Amino acid sequence: MKKVVKFGGSSLASAQQFQKAGSIIRAEKSRRYVIPSAPGKRFDKDIKVTDMLYECYETAIGGKNFDEKLKKIRERYDEIIEGLGLTLSLEKEFEQIHDFFEKGAGRNYAASRGEYLNGIIMAAYLGFDFIDAAEVIFFDDNGIFDAEKTNKILSERLKKSEYAVIPGFYGSMPGGKIKTFSRGGSDITGSIVARAAKADMYENWTDVSGFLVTDPHLVENPEPIETITYRELRELAYMGASVLHDEAIFPVRSEGIPINIRNTNDPAAPGTMIVESTCKKPKYTITGIAGKQGFAAVNIEKDRMNSEIGFGRKVLSVFEDSGISFEHIPSGIDTMSVFVHQSEFEEKEQKVLAGIHRAVRPDYLEVESDLALIAVVGRGMRSTRGTAGRIFSALAHANINIRMIDQGSSELNIIIGVSNEDFEAAVRAIYDIFVTLCLLEFSQNVISK
Repeated sequence: MKKVVKFGGSSLASAQQFQKAGSIIRAEKSRRYVIPSAPGKRFDKDIKVTDMLYECYETAIGGKNFDEKLKKIRERYDEIIEGLGLTLSLEKEFEQIHDFFEKGAGRNYAASRGEYLNGIIMAAYLGFDFIDAAEVIFFDDNGIFDAEKTNKILSERLKKSEYAVIPGFYGSMPGGKIKTFSRGGSDITGSIVARAAKADMYENWTDVSGFLVTDPHLVENPEPIETITYRELRELAYMGASVLHDEAIFPVRSEGIPINIRNTNDPAAPGTMIVESTCKKPKYTITGIAGKQGFAAVNIEKDRMNSEIGFGRKVLSVFEDSGISFEHIPSGIDTMSVFVHQSEFEEKEQKVLAGIHRAVRPDYLEVESDLALIAVVGRGMRSTRGTAGRIFSALAHANINIRMIDQGSSELNIIIGVSNEDFEAAVRAIYDIFVTLCLLEFSQNVISK
């Protein structure tokens, strides 16, 4: 078996955390390729190394002395090296960073050094080969990830190393300029390496024991998700669930490689398995609940709208011309609503409303603000009758008015619109009807037996 393992910033924030990661890696010989993030926070008010690098670089390009800021970054790494008992010096690396900062090498270069330096330490600690991501992960001239070139070159390089460390988060553009993925991009690097290595498993180690059914800030101690499909994950990630970078699934999905989200601080916990498909029935009817606040709805009414060819296209072209993307478009025979991010819409609302009037001559036009969208996602909903009815019942019992409901043709998710002020109560009500009540019924059955 061959595994690729990625460790997040909190898992590598200190020498103690490094030792935990090292024990996990050494526990199985199958864990052959390691992708480290930059050191994260050691405690609540600590600063992530990536943020320290950004601040240091901004000081440098501002023409100010940045030596003290760079010294503090080096102290973070020296503390890890000393705590691990390594005879390793990063003197040359920091001299080069200082030189490149003075020359204005770019924010991407600055941010990438966190993973780069942690990769050097991790390779020395484990006795693995070190492979600079800039030599094996590529972007084109427009900064777009070149998947096929990367897979070809990286695959060949990995054949030469039975065990290796490849820093996460960055690669290079033609000419060698460093380019990073979006924040949290080490997850993507791990997925890319798993594909190139033809791994059997991609383990993503973080500070939580997998995905939870919903946000623990909204529901106390929500149940963990044992297994989730790529499609379910995409739906939840899009609506705010953020344990794994949502772009990380694509490289492994093309090869059918499962992802296992694990907890560095609780390695015995099984975590969450992310798979293409599964015959395993979900524990509950729903897999997860996620949501976002801050939406507005533009409600359009016009008699015989459904018989007017091109009506929807004309409406959406108004939003497109104003540079506004839409989230959902629930509609009826004579009605149509367009949900948009309120922050994007507010500055251009009058231009959009005027454009809709000119484009389709509506009978009535209204804007609703301060709305929230909640996604109820689950492959189990397909085979369970009355799921939408149970959601309606739960929200009605909680005295919450539903402003919108939209269900995809795949029957994998139901989107509910409520007022911002009802958002948290709505999530709790939906969680209780599908999870808390189920757990209560199960415990009562156990007692009765």
